[in-house]
Parts: sequence; structure tokens; C-alpha cells
Amino acid sequence: MAEIIMCDPSELYNLLNQRCRVSRLAEINYLCLVDARETQDYYTSHIITAKNAKVDSQTFLLPEAVEVDSMHYVVVYDSNTSCLQEQGRAVDCAQTLAKASLHPVHIVRGGFEKFSALYPFLRTEKILYTIMELENLKVYPVEIIPGLLYMGDQKQSVDTSILRDLKISAVISISQSDTTESIKGNQTILNIPVADTVVSDLYSSFERICSCIDLHINIDSRVLIVSRQGRSRCSAVAVAFLMHHLKYSLEEAWKYVLKCKPTMRPNSGFLQQLSDWELHIMGTRLTNISGLQF
Repeated sequence: MAEIIMCDPSELYNLLNQRCRVSRLAEINYLCLVDARETQDYYTSHIITAKNAKVDSQTFLLPEAVEVDSMHYVVVYDSNTSCLQEQGRAVDCAQTLAKASLHPVHIVRGGFEKFSALYPFLRTEKILYTIMELENLKVYPVEIIPGLLYMGDQKQSVDTSILRDLKISAVISISQSDTTESIKGNQTILNIPVADTVVSDLYSSFERICSCIDLHINIDSRVLIVSRQGRSRCSAVAVAFLMHHLKYSLEEAWKYVLKCKPTMRPNSGFLQQLSDWELHIMGTRLTNISGLQF
């Protein structure tokens, strides 16, 4: 029987917004998301791609046409369960799923009420999807610090619906354009001209970037960090900010960002600069960079 653990709404948000070439929700063995609420509640509104759990004689059944044992992530929610000690529909359903799953079964803390309050744009009435519809689902930037800091790609930074839904106040773009700070629409835009090469100097911009992010999140304004593909430069900056803001070691910040976005890949030059940043922040090198894993 698989372990049953709680997960925060931001963890489910990030699971729903992973992408390789297209949304990972199109992968048949990626995510099994189960809505354990009453059927009438499910049909009124549910989290995107969720399946309603069926009940037979007060016992939850496994989702139809889903091989739970092949799923990498199994997540269940009800209306508002907040801990494993609560006796409710989410816990009962999770126990059924855990008998079939090879991976931990996650229960969303606060359930549909908490998740939909934080991410109303991920609610839907839609039940069935074609593969093409799943591939073309809108993918949002991942959430690094819930409600404050996000990380994505260049296309997401110019998508007005994404900026509106996430209430983004500032965009930090790590690209090859000239350094400018400007206002576009309702967002402050800071461009940092750094190419994604092993010889590019990102280190000298860490102080400025961290100060800019601090300025905004200290007044509860939301910041989006982007680079062209959202994998190398922006993830290096996210790691650097966590080291600065939370005083994480490089290894701690690395693992944190990797959990938010498993496809993050700072190049080797940026990795060495992050090691130098750790020395600057901590006064010593705590992390053996050769041991960092993707």
C-alpha cells in the first residue's frame, strides 16, 4: 500500500503546469487527479482534468479507464480536508487509490475550496478531453514562492491572460536584449541582457535582480522571472533569489526549484556562478556542485 501524504495547493498547481513540448497532462501516465466530492459538486465545477470518484455501497472505486499503478503522480481532493487525521471523503478515497498506486497518494490541503480560491482560472465544468485538447491546454508559469514569485518562458511573459490571472506586477526577463526598465500595461519590465552560454556573466546581475524582486514581494506584488525557454537563465536566477531571500544553501535552493520545475537546466557556467553566489551569501561554499542532480 502506497503512502498517503498531504500536499499544498501550489504543488498541484505546479503539477498541472508542467510542459515538455506540450502540456504534460497529455501523457497518459503522468497525473491521476481525482475529485472525491459528491457527484453534483463535481459537475458544478472541478479542477481541470480531474475525474470524479465513483462510490459503490459507500466504498470508493478506482477511476475508470485509468491504470493507477502506472501513474507517476496520484492526487485526490474533496471540499476542504486539511489534515490526514480528518475522516472525510478525500482520506477514504486516498486509501482506495493507495492500494493500487506505486507512488505516494497526495491529498490537497484545503481541498477544492482552497485550490479554487487561489487558482480560479483552473476551475472548469469540462469532463472529457481529446489528446489534442490536452496538448493545447494553456500552461502557466510555475510557482516558486506561493502567491509571490513565478518562473516561466518568454511567451508566457507576453500572454496578457496569464499576467492577468496570476496578477503579475513585475516581469524580470533574462534575454539578449538591451538592459531597460520600463512599464508595459500594468507590469514593470526589467530586461537583463545575458545570453544562455557557459561564458555569459549572470553573477554580476544577481544583486540587482534580487533587489528588484525584494522590492515587489515585500509589498505583496507578484513577480514573474522568464528566459526564452524558461529552463536555464530564469532557473539560475530563481535559485540565486532563494539563496538570497531565504538563506538557502545552493543545494537546498536547487532541490526546491527542481521540485517546482523538473525540467530546469542552468548551464554549467551559471552553476559555477551560483557556487560563487553561495560563497558571497554564506561566507563559505556549502555545496559540492558536482553532486547536484537533475
